[in-house]
Order: sequence, then C-alpha cells, then structure tokens
Amino acid sequence: MVFPAVVTSLVVAATVVAWLGGPEQPWPRTLLDSALVLSVCGALFVPRRHVLAAGVYALLASGVYYVLSPVDGPLLVVVMLCLYAVAAEGRTYSAVAVAAVLVIGTGLGTLAGNHEFNGIALTMLAGWVVAVVALGVVRHGRQESLLAAVRRTEEAARLRAVEERLRIARELHDVVGHHLSMINVQAGTALHRLERDPAQAGTALGVIKEASRDTLRELRSTLGVLRQVDEAEATAPAARLERLGDLVRYAELAGLAVEVRTEGEPRPLPAGVDLAAYRILQESVTNVTRHAAARRVRVTLGYGAAELRVEVEDDGRGGAAAGGGGIRGMRERARALGGELAAGPDPDGGFRVRARLPYGAQA
Repeated sequence: MVFPAVVTSLVVAATVVAWLGGPEQPWPRTLLDSALVLSVCGALFVPRRHVLAAGVYALLASGVYYVLSPVDGPLLVVVMLCLYAVAAEGRTYSAVAVAAVLVIGTGLGTLAGNHEFNGIALTMLAGWVVAVVALGVVRHGRQESLLAAVRRTEEAARLRAVEERLRIARELHDVVGHHLSMINVQAGTALHRLERDPAQAGTALGVIKEASRDTLRELRSTLGVLRQVDEAEATAPAARLERLGDLVRYAELAGLAVEVRTEGEPRPLPAGVDLAAYRILQESVTNVTRHAAARRVRVTLGYGAAELRVEVEDDGRGGAAAGGGGIRGMRERARALGGELAAGPDPDGGFRVRARLPYGAQA
C-alpha cells in the first residue's frame, strides 16, 4: 500500500499546483474535479483480483476529467500504472484493449481540437503505452517461470519422498518377512521336538534368539534412515552379500539342503547392487522356507563383466512362492538398478528366481 499512497500524494499535489496556477473555478467545479482525481487514484488501492475493472474505471474517469476540467493533471500516470498491473496479472488481451482505447481516445481528442496533444505527443504516448504493457507481460512471464520452477522442485521432492518411503517399506518387508518366518519355522520345530529331542529343540531356540537379534539390529538400522532426513546421505541397513553365510545357515536349520555356487571372479560391488542382491536372495530363500515345501535349494552368484547374476532354484512346489508382494518387491529392486528379475516355475519342477543387476547402477 506504500507505493499507491506515494503515487496518490504526488498526483494530488501536482493537480493542486495546476489548480493554483490555472484560472479560478467555482467551488462545484473544483469539488467535481477533486472527486474525479481522488477516485482515479483510488483505483491503485483496488485488490489485484479486480485490477481490470480498476483500470477500465481509471481510464474512463480520467477521460471525463480531461474533457470537463480546464486544468490539466497527471492522471495519465495512474492509468499507465493500472495498465501495467493488468498486463502483469496475465491479462494481456485486456491490457492491449485498454491501451488501444487510451491511444484512440487521445487521438480523437487531438483531432477534435485538444491543443495539449499533437502528433508527436500522441506518438510518444503510444510508445509509452506499448512499453508499459510489454513490461507487465514480461513480469507476468517471469512470475510464471518462478512458479513453474517451484512446482517442479516440489514435485521432485515429493517423488523423492515417495521413492524413499517405498525403499524403506521394501527394507522392512524383507527384514520382518525373512526373520519372522525363520523364527516361526524354528518355533514350530522346537515345539514339535521339545519332548522327543530336547537337543534339537535347544538348537532351534538358539536360532530363534539369533534371528530375533538380527531382526532388531536391522530394524534399528532401517528406522535410523527415518531419523536422518536432514543428512545428505542416509545410512543403509547393514545387509550385504558377506552375510550370505548367515542366510544359508538359517535355511539349513529350517531343514533345507543349500548349495551355493559362484561363477566368475568375485569383485567388490556397488552398495546398491550388493544390498539388492542380498535382499533378493533373502526374500527368495524365505519364500522357499515358507511356501515351497522344498528339500534342496541352489543359490548361484554369477560375476559377469558388467553385471551380477543372481539365481535361486528349489525342488519344491513350482509356483507356490509366486504370490504376494515379495516377488513384486524383488522386481522393483532390480528395475531400480537398471536390471531385471524373472520368477516362475521351473520346467523341470520347483521354482526359480533369476535377477540381473548391472554394476554401473547407483544406489
């Protein structure tokens, strides 16, 4: 409101000076001129949503003032400001229409004998009007560009947040699904053999204790990601292929005969590939333990020149492990790294999961 108040003060002051230096007028004429001047300046205080109506009124009231009053005044400045405001609000066609009415009306007044304006002044007025409209259009375009940039930034942040929630959800699914499945299997084994084979039951209880400890550790690590939202990089859960031995041991304690094969020369893996490979193996072995009724599982790690190949094959009921969100989560992990995953019944019986994880992918 400061700028409109300053402009109003200057316009009123300039008009008063013009009145004092002009011919003496009766008080009704002065009162009418004052009302027109103040009402035109009042257009500057109109809310932005009504800026077009304010501009049209300022133009018409100024025209009435210049036609009726013998004293000149700087009301054209107010009309120009209103014209700029209309263009800055993105109403380009309306601003052009108001500008055309202003120039045409002034030209008609000049032709009708208005000695205050001549051809040169009219040309200059047209140039100023075009410049004012152009400045308003440029300002509107800049504001739109800034708003579009803000929207893009917000959308990118929203997508990152969604991806992070999905990643954490996959981590929690893998951690809870695997370890609790192992705990459930071993608890059933302990209950079944508690009286006939106490030693075996004790072994199962030891597995339950160790699995629950690993579960708590990985849950703390995963939930720690949620506490590190202000850090540049969050710490990923400590799940790597170096823990494959623990995974195999859990599966063997669940009654599976596990064979691990390594093809190619093992090499250091990017963190994202290492984590994804471990989670895919973990989910696959969990599915075998829970659903497949298998006796043997073969795990293959193939270190190629550009990608890691992961395979899990069992001799259980083909297709029994294909349901639920586990397969979908594994497939999303592989795709997130630029790879692919296929899972389905093996033609020779059993179930097979195959994943291809490029080394060049970033976590």
